[in-house]
Amino acid sequence: MSTYRMRAAALLAAGAVAGGVTAASLTATADDSTTSDSSPSADARPGPGGPGGHGRGGAHVDTAALAKALGVTEDKLTAALKAVREDLKPADGEKPAAGEKPTPPTDEERADRQAALAKALADELGLDESKVADALDTVQAAHKAERRTDLSERLDMAVKDGDLTSADKASVLKAYDAGVLGGR
Repeated sequence: MSTYRMRAAALLAAGAVAGGVTAASLTATADDSTTSDSSPSADARPGPGGPGGHGRGGAHVDTAALAKALGVTEDKLTAALKAVREDLKPADGEKPAAGEKPTPPTDEERADRQAALAKALADELGLDESKVADALDTVQAAHKAERRTDLSERLDMAVKDGDLTSADKASVLKAYDAGVLGGR
């Protein structure tokens, strides 16, 4: 097999794994949100688009972990998230027209939205804004690390089963780390 064909086969395998990983992640997220009290709810995800949707609210918020990091009860945090949700909705001019597909936010827009969420939650909970921002960053970093570990374990199984090579695994993880797979 030529080098070109081997590379093409490796890329196709990586794409297939990425598609499977995305589908498995979506399935796992859907299953988790219906079975666990500490899993994130749609109310914990500010903005339009619902769970995992585009726009302002695609970010995952683990209310149990965030409540613990902030030193508040999960009920108090959930109530605060509901209270600030309306204030953080985008203006009508920021929404795509009916039938138009929304464009993903830029990194700067995400940072602005994260800062607005931290400020609004801090005000609602009576906490220092920097404490809330740090807690949000910590919880999101832990969630990202958990997703990467899960992906790596699934890729290990694919390598063990002979479906992928170690190089394929490394390529998929490199793509994930670069933000090409798994969302942003």
